[in-house]
Amino acid sequence: MNNIRLVIADVDGTLVTQEKMLTPRAIASVKRLREKDIAFSITSGRPPLGMKMLVEPLGLTEPIAAFNGGVFVHPDFSVMAQSFVPGDIATRVIEAIERHGLDCWVYTDRDWLVRKIEAPHVAREQWTVKFPPQVVPDFTAHLDRVAKIVGVSDDYAAVARCETDVQRECGHTVSAARSQPYYLDVTHPDANKGNVVTFLSRVLSIPAEQTATIGDMPNDVLMFQKSGISIAMGNASPDVQRQARFVTTSNEDEGFARAMESFILGEGGGFAEKAS
Repeated sequence: MNNIRLVIADVDGTLVTQEKMLTPRAIASVKRLREKDIAFSITSGRPPLGMKMLVEPLGLTEPIAAFNGGVFVHPDFSVMAQSFVPGDIATRVIEAIERHGLDCWVYTDRDWLVRKIEAPHVAREQWTVKFPPQVVPDFTAHLDRVAKIVGVSDDYAAVARCETDVQRECGHTVSAARSQPYYLDVTHPDANKGNVVTFLSRVLSIPAEQTATIGDMPNDVLMFQKSGISIAMGNASPDVQRQARFVTTSNEDEGFARAMESFILGEGGGFAEKAS
């Protein structure tokens, strides 16, 4: 893969383990990418500050795509570009999320807002992103700068149904996709991982066909479709795996590092190219 000049990696379920840790092998593989003059960037549904802990160990120098591309920041977290969900559309999305019985979180460009601190996954998310949410009784006063809305539930079928309904009701006015089985991420239509590839290709002057992408969830498929090389994690669903060129091992079995070593750096075998 000696024509690859940029790698874009999803974070949760891909770059980090289930315990949200970077392994020494993953860190070392990113270092070797840089030694080969291959740029490296990350993209996630996390807010910008939720990726701060990755910057130093990975030596990040390229733009970071937070909120699935809703906000692009430099590694010092100065903002390059951002896209907000219009207030009237945000209201419709929140109503749909509540109608399906999901908890709702709202992220502005500055804050993470929840209604109940004890709601499912709030504590885990706080541990992951390393900053607390702001509890508000109502989201109405905060809808002028919405970067992302999240529907949250451990009823995975309800999350899937909500995804379908939001896509149908809001059409092209939003991007709605599950970033985890229990999270439905809703952002501005330009805030999707396909556009992350397009944006980074433009600002870094690297053609999309010389870009490799790696991820594990349905929202990563859009960046698979835009990049020259696509890699699905072993923990991805069969459907996501079918839409990637390669499949690596899981994020609990050094899947990211193995993929970089085998498919990008050409340092080892053990993986088969997917049939078309």
